[in-house]
Amino acid sequence: MKTEKTKAYLSNEDVSVPLFKNKWVDRFTRTHIAIPVSIFFVYSACLLYYTAAKTELTWPVVTGLFFAGLLLFTYVEYLVHRYVYHMEGDTPTKKEVQYKMHGVHHDYPKDKQRLAMPPFLSITIATILLLIFELILDKYSFSFLAGFLVGYAMYLLVHYSVHIFRMPNNFMKALWINHSIHHYSPEDAMFGVSSPLWDYVFGTTPKKKGIKTAEIVVNDNL
Repeated sequence: MKTEKTKAYLSNEDVSVPLFKNKWVDRFTRTHIAIPVSIFFVYSACLLYYTAAKTELTWPVVTGLFFAGLLLFTYVEYLVHRYVYHMEGDTPTKKEVQYKMHGVHHDYPKDKQRLAMPPFLSITIATILLLIFELILDKYSFSFLAGFLVGYAMYLLVHYSVHIFRMPNNFMKALWINHSIHHYSPEDAMFGVSSPLWDYVFGTTPKKKGIKTAEIVVNDNL
């Protein structure tokens, strides 16, 4: 799926524009990054505690389920980012929905208040996932979802960091470059934020030219 890129961003400063005319509704589109991250970590810890207290699963099984959930999150992250957040705006309604979900983030990539979903949505999504996983996996669902939610929390931390902090000079540097390619390169590439794994699997890695362009943008703007 391709999306047309006409301009990388409108502002590369910490600017937060209104998405809704109603101030109360618009307020719920913003949150501090620490709130959803804390929710997911605490939720995950409770799930692991419940697993230990109420099931007879061994720790090797729990560990395997945890990392399976973590891996599944990276796959879901990739799919949602590529096919939902970057859906083609071929109708006025889809165009508006896509912009409010994700397009505004590309226009204002350093808006600290919109780098994570609001707390109410975070709790709702976690609970819905728990019900779905429990229906499918029964007692195996709790540790599996714990890994999934930790993956979500790590994704939020990575996403916030690559937009707000300068690129480190260590192995984490690749995450900054990858997401910079996604935002500032003319290519539709690098949809994985917390991991480039699925970009390699599905062939959405960039050309060499895109990487050089993104490195310049990272050093100058991020």
